Amino acid sequence: MNIEYIKNKINDVEPKPIDEDFRFSVLVPLVEKDGELNLIYEVRSKTIRQPGEISFPGGKIEDFENPAEAAMRETWEELGIPKQNIEILSELDYATSKSGSFVYSFLGYIKNLDVSDIPYSKDEVDDLFCVPLSYFLNNEPEKYYMNYLPQADKDFPYHMVNDGINYNWGNIRYPVYFINMKIKLYGDLRQK
Repeated sequence: MNIEYIKNKINDVEPKPIDEDFRFSVLVPLVEKDGELNLIYEVRSKTIRQPGEISFPGGKIEDFENPAEAAMRETWEELGIPKQNIEILSELDYATSKSGSFVYSFLGYIKNLDVSDIPYSKDEVDDLFCVPLSYFLNNEPEKYYMNYLPQADKDFPYHMVNDGINYNWGNIRYPVYFINMKIKLYGDLRQK
């Protein structure tokens, strides 16, 4: 083995978190409505995982696609918006969860589409609504914290750790943000 071998091995490696178990991607969709930029939100169907949650379109990244492709595919599957109507403006910050998920996010502009005509999948989405971008610029989110305490599996090899069972793993303090929307949400897109 020599340095050229190493260079060839790492030539096409894309850096990623070493502890990610599941990779997801979401699109943060911007659309013009009534002359103003809005974010499109979906209310998840009651028949799927995390029912009733408010989210952006997104899901698991398949082996054959990159994160941006996954965000556009999921937007097609959930909202029926074809990728030619999505202009990716930027990749945004990543989100990680303490359950081993890593979420890529992309800001996308939805063009050539009337928001009241979005043919969303009733299997995945109960409803859609828009929130003017100006609302978020004028209203700070509330910030609260969840605390995650380390708890090892029964077979954890404490004998391989300095100080063993008494090692100070520390706790994880994780911020959770809430926006108190004082606007009409459900059915917003269906109103002309």
